[in-house]
Formats: sequence, structure tokens, C-alpha cells
Amino acid sequence: MSILRFLSYEKPYIYLYFLGTLIPSAVYSAANDDGWKWGTFFYAFLLSCLLLIGFLLLRYQQNVRVIRQMKIDDYEPLSLEGDFAKQYIDELKREHIRAKNEILNKQEDHYDFIVSWFHEIKTPIAVLRLLQQTDMDRDSLREEIGKIENYVDQALYYAKLDSFNQDYDIHNCDVIQIAKELIKSHSKTFFAKKIRIQLKAESLKVQSDAKWLQFILNQLLTNSLKYTGNGGEITITVNETAKEKQLLIRDNGIGISQKDLPRIFNRGFTGEIGRTHSKSTGMGLYLAQALSNKIGAFITCTSEMGSYTEFTIHFPKNHDPYLIRQKTRDE
Repeated sequence: MSILRFLSYEKPYIYLYFLGTLIPSAVYSAANDDGWKWGTFFYAFLLSCLLLIGFLLLRYQQNVRVIRQMKIDDYEPLSLEGDFAKQYIDELKREHIRAKNEILNKQEDHYDFIVSWFHEIKTPIAVLRLLQQTDMDRDSLREEIGKIENYVDQALYYAKLDSFNQDYDIHNCDVIQIAKELIKSHSKTFFAKKIRIQLKAESLKVQSDAKWLQFILNQLLTNSLKYTGNGGEITITVNETAKEKQLLIRDNGIGISQKDLPRIFNRGFTGEIGRTHSKSTGMGLYLAQALSNKIGAFITCTSEMGSYTEFTIHFPKNHDPYLIRQKTRDE
């Protein structure tokens, strides 16, 4: 730090010093009848200048020491505003560290998902290669292609999570109609495993994004089909309360253990069933819950090992502000 730059910050002290010198001098001149004694004045002025120089040197040394200590984050500020500035900078550093850790965690999660995704998608591709070398079974071919499509959808929607507001189209959707379309697309699996489907509802209108809602329902239905044995049953019903609308998907499959139940929506969690019964990326339910929260809904689950699993999607009953703004814009 140069001495001139330092003095530019100390101008108030210099102005105060000269003002403090001029005022006593003026008073002394006016009150002294014997006339002005220049020797006395210059002597006092010289002493004051020496005092000012000593004070500035002391301040300069203090500033130099503080600037050097700032590099190791252990210093005492020289003024009140410096203290507030230090607190503000410390808070900015903490926020920067938190943001950096959050970015690193997202990068790590992204890496883990990509590695898991590539690992899982290799399985149906390998099966397709085997089918190609043998007598190709249409149902098996269709099932493996469906798995690949599901993994691709998971990767696509996972990539869109942070840019959800750029692909968000709210309008009135019939959840039951979407469920019927998904059941039709999974009809071969229903027939192959002889799973009965009970659709005990005609309609359920909600304000949502149809494309995202279709993905959510597909993840839940795929999960039920995966863990429901041959000859099982899946039931879809609706319920309405004073505050919300509910869609319930219940199967009589192998169920979920009570210790795993609170964690099934965690990113990458596969649980005991996912590890032993079939391979799983642990992303389907996580994405379903994450996307549900994006559209103002949420999913809960109840289950009992060896008995049933029931997923409930809770839709808000109030009007969606996004839909209101969209209607106003269209008009």
C-alpha cells in the first residue's frame, strides 16, 4: 500500500487537525493585546505537526499490519465500518462455500446417476443382442425396448429438473385418462404376468402439466408392475377431501419393509427389495416425487411386506396461479 493512497483515506484526520490549529490560533490572536508572537505560534505549530506525523505513522503501520493479516483471515478492523465490512465479507465467504458445496454435491449426484444409468441400460441392450442371435420373441423384444425407453425418460427428466420453469404448461388434466393410456401402453406386461387391473374411477380433473404428470404416473405404475407377482392385482382409485384430490395406486405385490419405507423417495435409494428382487437405479421414485413437488403435488406411500404397497398422489384443490396467469395471457 502506497503512502499517498493511505493519506487519501486519512484526509478527515488531516482536515480536523488543521481546523483544530486554526481555531485556537484565531482565538489567541484576537485575545492577545500584546500582538502576535510568531515564535510561540510556530513552536506550537511544529509540535502539532510532529504529533500529526507520529499519529499518521502509527495509523500507517496499523493499516499495513491489518492488510497483511487479511490474507490469513485473522485480523481486527481499524474502524466501525471496517468491522461491518469484515462481517459482510465473512458472510459472503460462507455463502460462497455453501453454494460451492451444493454445486459439488449436484455434480457428484449427477455423476453417480450417469454411471448407474449407463450400467442399467446395458442390461436390456445385452438382452436385445441375445434375442438377435436367437429366435426373436416379440414380447421379450417389446419389454426390453420399454425398459430402454423408461431409462431414457428418467435421464431426460432428471436433466430437466433444474430448468422446470422453461417447460411448464399448466392446464386442466384428467388423471384417469392419462392412467388409461399408460395401462394400454403396459398391456403386454399385464397380460404376460396375468396381473388384473381395477380402475375404480371415471375421472379426476386436476390443474397440472400433462406431460410431467404422465411421467410421474408411469414411474409409479412401472414400480407396481415390477414388484407384483404373476396373477397379482393393481387397483387405481380416487379420493377427494376438503383440501385436496388424491389418486391411489395399490398393488398386492411383495411390499416394502418398514425400515426402507421412509427413504424410498431418496435419490439413488434402492432398498432391500431393489437390491435382491431386481436391478434398480433408485431414480424412478425420486424423480416422481421431485416432479410432483414441481407441479404443486406430493406422493406418500404405505406398505406391508408380503401384502401390499399403496402410492397416493396428493393434488392441491385450490386454483393454480400459473393456470390463472396463462388464461389471462391467452385472453
